[in-house]
Amino acid sequence: MTFGLDPRLAADTHEVGDFALCRVLLMNDSRYPWLILVPRRADLSEIHDLSAEERTLLIEEATGAGAALKSLTGAKKINTAALGNMVAQLHCHVVARFVGDDAWPGPVWGSGRAVPYEDEAAARLVADLRRALEGLI
Repeated sequence: MTFGLDPRLAADTHEVGDFALCRVLLMNDSRYPWLILVPRRADLSEIHDLSAEERTLLIEEATGAGAALKSLTGAKKINTAALGNMVAQLHCHVVARFVGDDAWPGPVWGSGRAVPYEDEAAARLVADLRRALEGLI
């Protein structure tokens, strides 16, 4: 089978590009600069579904995404997690957090309603992210 992006992830994000393993997406919630990494493999729901080499690559890609996101945004903290309660397809969240953001110091999941990016702001951030992730994408 070939890789396909879960429809909910596709509907809730803007595409940034592809790492060696993962598709990189920007969550459409302007309250938090938030990347989602989705391994481009079919039928995965758990990290242990990846090979040992792919697990290592996932961690390296999440680390690179987090470092670029922190550098680009000046975030106080980067939260990285793989939950999958709402979308079963394996994906990893990399979220820039700021003291005083809408959910601080709690988790972003389930905290209020998403505030979608304006089209122009989303396009600008995607372009900035592509530059920040240059060499990885």
